[in-house]
Amino acid sequence: MAKDFDLFERELWAGRAAAYERGFAQLTRYMVDPLLDAAGVGTGTRLLDVGTGPGFVSAEAVRRGADVSAMDADPDMAATALRNVPGLDVHVAVLPEIPFPDGSFDAVVGNFVINHVGAPQVALDELRRILAPGGRLALSAWVMPGTGALGVVREAIDSVGVPWPDDVPVPPFMEYGEPVAFRRLVVEAGYADVAVEEITWEHLTDPEEWWETGALAGVGTNGAIVARQDAATVARVKAEYDQIVTKYATPDGKIALPAHALLVSGLS
Repeated sequence: MAKDFDLFERELWAGRAAAYERGFAQLTRYMVDPLLDAAGVGTGTRLLDVGTGPGFVSAEAVRRGADVSAMDADPDMAATALRNVPGLDVHVAVLPEIPFPDGSFDAVVGNFVINHVGAPQVALDELRRILAPGGRLALSAWVMPGTGALGVVREAIDSVGVPWPDDVPVPPFMEYGEPVAFRRLVVEAGYADVAVEEITWEHLTDPEEWWETGALAGVGTNGAIVARQDAATVARVKAEYDQIVTKYATPDGKIALPAHALLVSGLS
């Protein structure tokens, strides 16, 4: 029987802040500027960075002159953000519970966060609550199901024949991981002038580091599934992974993994 999704997420990310910062967070950095641009973040903007992770979004917002607060569900992630952005007003808090009064912010952003909550609609309602009238929302999310950078380990797992565990829940956001559905979700939450943009890029990384900071470190659902396997099965998954990533190889020995994301914006 599948676990409660939010409980699964808390267990999934506990103790993985360092590996995430080295690996997957480098992939998501590409979206920092588009996200802040969509939210109109500049000098004096009162901004909430939801699911800050290592604090890369907050760091750029501070550089732009914004008045930044941040939150993350994982204490280690919050500590990492504070290390990367000294003096950051960062809170440990789990969506949809946000520890700020109504209308506290001019803008709220979340970089690949909405796909990690059990009730996306409830989370969007709460984000609108803490926005001032006319405040801007900007959220990024992966196109679902994940391909390219998100899909290489999953493809290797499937190739070996490892089944999806019965207790691992399917992300509730799965049904919204395409432009029309994502826009409809945000419109139904009461936001105005909602727009969705598809963004693609290539993430250049070392294939061994991508494997070690993701699958071997247990980061994300695919990593959690790999971590459950015996040594022989892990070796088989790794062999498949090595073969799959050859199609993305670059002349210097790295891999250029395609990434496919959505960026939604709207007004409270």
